Amino acid sequence: MYKEGKQIQLRDMQAEDVEEWARWQTSDAHWKTLDAPYYHQEESRPLEEIAQEQLAKLARNADRPRPHRVAAIARAEDNSYLGMVSWYWISQETYWPALGIVIYDPANWGKGYGYEALGLWSQYLLDANTQFVRLDLRTWSGNKGMMRLAEKVGYMLEARFRKARIVNEQYYDGIGYGLLRDEWQQRYPQGFAAAL
Repeated sequence: MYKEGKQIQLRDMQAEDVEEWARWQTSDAHWKTLDAPYYHQEESRPLEEIAQEQLAKLARNADRPRPHRVAAIARAEDNSYLGMVSWYWISQETYWPALGIVIYDPANWGKGYGYEALGLWSQYLLDANTQFVRLDLRTWSGNKGMMRLAEKVGYMLEARFRKARIVNEQYYDGIGYGLLRDEWQQRYPQGFAAAL
């Protein structure tokens, strides 16, 4: 387990999660209308095929050192799978990562799961990587929920790329949020989980 909050825990994806995960990878899943819909969406494939690929990936990555690039978001009370957190490099040379989260089922939105997931993942990445002096989060102006969430956790709006994204033939701004390690430590001196 990576981190645990009051409502959720961040942990490795388990084989038991794969069926639920695969169900949310279809091209018509609602979360995809908010998570970078300006990128080309590949056609839906059979769930069995998607699940088998993910199981193979889990097996390959089992022995990789942490921090892994992704972790599962699970409900603390019953360990049920809710979504994923991830990170990637903007610039590895300068230790500049960006992160993201997704709670797949809209029925689980607005319940505080995303708040805990973003805060716990941010804390985990800063704890696990002493070279990281900043974390970035990228979204778009059509994803108002993610913008509010980033600011609530403590990310600062650092960039607005006007009319940089096209969704349904309409222009939106590309949005960049960031936080610095020292700002995070000042905001959460005992760590994010202690502030829940």
